[in-house]
Amino acid sequence: MFPRSSPPQTLGDGSPNYAESKALPQILTSEIAYAKINLALHVRSRRADGYHELETLFAFVDAGDVLTAQPADQFALTVTGPFANDLAGETDNLVLRAARALVGDSGALAFTLDKRLPIASGIGGGSADAGAAIRLAQQIWRCTIDTAQLAHLGADVPACVASRTCFGTGVGDQLADIDLPNLARTPILLVNPRLPCPTGPVFRQWDGVDRGPLDAADWRAARNDLETPAIALVPQIGAVLIALRQTGASITRMSGSGATCYALYEDIADRDRAAQNIADRHPDWWTLSGALR
Repeated sequence: MFPRSSPPQTLGDGSPNYAESKALPQILTSEIAYAKINLALHVRSRRADGYHELETLFAFVDAGDVLTAQPADQFALTVTGPFANDLAGETDNLVLRAARALVGDSGALAFTLDKRLPIASGIGGGSADAGAAIRLAQQIWRCTIDTAQLAHLGADVPACVASRTCFGTGVGDQLADIDLPNLARTPILLVNPRLPCPTGPVFRQWDGVDRGPLDAADWRAARNDLETPAIALVPQIGAVLIALRQTGASITRMSGSGATCYALYEDIADRDRAAQNIADRHPDWWTLSGALR
């Protein structure tokens, strides 16, 4: 369930009349900023620089925010959609920073972001938007970049550019493609209690215990080491996990640092029944039904 749509929020450098600019190619194209989930997330150690060594399996849902772009005289971003108000006041959204990192001085883009994913929710909303911005810039301006160079924008950004299942190490930015049989098209339900769960405090709450490496071949038996610290900060996450476990899901887990949790199902009918059950019992929670890519 989404909140009522928010009024557009305009960020960045302004909004000139791009349609009347005869010098620019009249290209308007869109990309889905696919929601990211962590099939597993093992925290191995805290580094001297304050970051944490991770082992994680990224996967992506076939739904998310929608980002539209067209060539422009200067960079600009207008945000619409259910969660637009949550980005009000931002002066340099990740979309703009990612596009500038790719395009540089060779061009500019005017973006419209339909913000459908909650922020600070563990499903890579901002990073997914940045990934979509990179893909759009590559299509429109025919430019390329080594995605490893985008890690300074956020550890999840390189994974979100590709938006396909991969194994992440380091801080999640060192990626390797991985084939997990029978994963694609698995029905999934995402649920968020509509409470933000900022990443920094969750990592600081981690108890420092290395519970062992992640075996990608046995990811169903793996874990998310951030569930316990996230629940300590946002107890409603525990209620979401309990509710999902009561729906007959094959896997239930928190994504990232929370607060979004997900459940995987054997078929679409099971997922849809679960979504209806959650909506009936918890109408104030946000839900998203989809399938893994």
